[in-house]
This record gives sequence, structure tokens and C-alpha cells, in this order.
Amino acid sequence: MATAKQTRKKEPVILITNDDGVTAPGIRNLIESVKGLGKIVVVAPDKPQSGMGHAITIGYPLRLHAVSLFEGVEAWQCSGTPVDCVKLAVDKVLHKKPDICLSGINHGANHSINVIYSGTMSAAIEASIEHIPSIGFSLLNFSMEADFTAARHYARKLVEQVLALKNKDNHLCLNVNIPNVDKSLIKGMKFCRQAYAKYDEEFDERKDPAGRRYFWLTGEFKNFDKGKDTDVWALQHNYVSVVPVQFDLTHYELKKQLEKKLKF
Repeated sequence: MATAKQTRKKEPVILITNDDGVTAPGIRNLIESVKGLGKIVVVAPDKPQSGMGHAITIGYPLRLHAVSLFEGVEAWQCSGTPVDCVKLAVDKVLHKKPDICLSGINHGANHSINVIYSGTMSAAIEASIEHIPSIGFSLLNFSMEADFTAARHYARKLVEQVLALKNKDNHLCLNVNIPNVDKSLIKGMKFCRQAYAKYDEEFDERKDPAGRRYFWLTGEFKNFDKGKDTDVWALQHNYVSVVPVQFDLTHYELKKQLEKKLKF
């Protein structure tokens, strides 16, 4: 007969990171949302790393320090990028792969083209590359005073279900965006595709106090995709958007077309 110790279910290990820095309100809210679902370990940047994409640190030393920021949770701050954090967490903190990697909750949208530039999503994608199921969370509010009530609710619901999946794809990676509205107004979660939407960018030319010229990136967000199955549409209609993403960037349909049209 199996003993109680033998039949006890192994507690899942939950790695949490972000790109806004270890002290950002978003990561604290993500930790709170999944407490009780497993052993939480935090490895996050020591400063904001937004827009870093999938950058890794080469040629500079990486620093890793334990911090006491979250009650009852092991936490480390890293001098590198979000992707560095995932790599170091697996190799030097956990010494194994966690059961799931959660990134966020990002302050600001990571829908549509933003997934390419996002440090939040790059951390999740890095985990996916390493056969670790992952989810990136973003709230459509840049304020440090943002209300994360709805984000916490839906993050917990989704993480619970992903952890419970049987025979789940270890490359599973989800990009989750939460609209900036009261929880009572959110209609639920919707699986979507990534919209073709981007920033129409320009560089504003300015001068510093010494009269030297510099440039400041500005832009206006434009949605070129009128589909009702996109993340942008879902968020505009008060749904939490869930986009399954992958690191394989191969355009398979175009590959087939070119194989027929081009001869070498």
C-alpha cells in the first residue's frame, strides 16, 4: 500500500519574471495571484527593461542578488535582461526547469506587433524554447497606480487550468492581455490571433540644455486589421485576449509558394 508521503502530489515550481523590474507593482500582483498554486521563485531584472525584446547580455558580467521583497517567496534580482533572468533562473537558481514560467504583469499592452519588442513576452518565449510552458501577462495601463484586480483574477484562472493540463505541449506559450476596465465589465477570455497593427513612428528632434541635437521616438498606434478574431478587437470589446505564440518564425505558406515559383 502506498504511504501518504508516496501519494502526495509534487508541488509545481512556478518561475516568475518580468521586464518592468523586480520592484514593479505588476510582478507583485502576479505573485499574489498565483500564491498557493505551487512553489514560487522570482528572478527578475533589477531595473526596467521594457522594449529589450529577446536581448541577452554578452561581454558584460551578470550580477544576481537575493532580495527580500515578497513575504514567503524566494526572490532574486538580476542585472541583465528578462531573457537573461530566465536563463540564470534555470541554471543557477533552480538548477532545473520549472513546471511553468510566468512573465509580467506588464504595465502596458503587448498585443499585436508589441510581442516582437516586448521583454515580457521574450522571457516567456525563452522559457518555451527551453521546453517550459509559459504565459506572459500584460495590463493595458502604464500607470504604477493601476488597478490589477481583474488581471489577478484572470491570471489565476488561466494558470490553474494550464497547470492542470494533461500531456501539455512543453512549448506552450500564451500572450495574455487584460483590458483596462473594471473587472465587472470584462466579458471573459477569448483565444485570438495577433492583429496586424503597429505604431506609425517618427523621431521628434529636440535639443538638450547645451544645445546639442537628440531624437525622441514617438508614434501613433494604428490597427490595419479589421478582423473580429484578433487580440486588438477582443481588447476593444472588453475581453481578455489570449494568443498562442511560437518561436518558429517560418512562413510555411510562403515557403510552399516560393518552392514552386523559384528554381535554383
